[in-house]
Amino acid sequence: MRLALLAAALVAMPVQAQDTIRVYAAGSLRSAFNELAADFRARTGSDVALTFGASGLLKERIEKGEGADVFASANMEHPQALAHAGRAGPARAFARNRLCALARPELDVDSETLLERMLDPAVKLGTSTPKADPSGDYAFELFAKAEALRHGARATLERKALKLTGGLDSPQPPQGRSLYAALLGEHKVDLFLTYCTSAVEARLEDPRLQVVQIRAPLAVGALYGLVVIRGAHPAAEELASFILSPVGQRILALRGFDTVAPR
Repeated sequence: MRLALLAAALVAMPVQAQDTIRVYAAGSLRSAFNELAADFRARTGSDVALTFGASGLLKERIEKGEGADVFASANMEHPQALAHAGRAGPARAFARNRLCALARPELDVDSETLLERMLDPAVKLGTSTPKADPSGDYAFELFAKAEALRHGARATLERKALKLTGGLDSPQPPQGRSLYAALLGEHKVDLFLTYCTSAVEARLEDPRLQVVQIRAPLAVGALYGLVVIRGAHPAAEELASFILSPVGQRILALRGFDTVAPR
């Protein structure tokens, strides 16, 4: 009898896995994709398992054979690389974001003085990890733009930037907390360059924090892309289409993203 039950369980396990759409998504999409997944489940009955992390690291995991069905990245380059390698279908843009600065409450900073504060040797400047996390790449793109405004700014900013998130060994936030709010609250940094959506979420946790808009000529935008992995769950394409649908785009917009499709 026990052997029969064990055999039945072993047979059931792959079926259960096949009934779940596995989504690997950028960490900045956590709130929006949790809501998207819940709405999709309610409409279709298909279960969705979400794995969040730095887009570059998630891409590497897929390349090594981990079983994702949909990959949603904070840039277009990573999904396009999977598509070009034949591992996924075409890359599709589904959302836009922007880079903002998140600052400790006592730091005297605004959009006009942001570059001066970032260059200040006394100000601890945080970014995510370039290559592993697009947020870090966008921050270093801002540093390159700063060079046109002040000679030597790029080298100074790249040298002093503390790469505290998005890497293999980066600290994880306490359960239920914003990592950025925690880093500023613990005085690990005074100023952190991150997505505007993430900065706003951090301020919801700690209203004392400042969200500084980054204006031209330093402004940097982020275009998010997704792909359906080859051999994916049959409903994976349906989920991708739902993300791009008016309903999916409305959910993203409510979470602070700029959308790319009509709502």
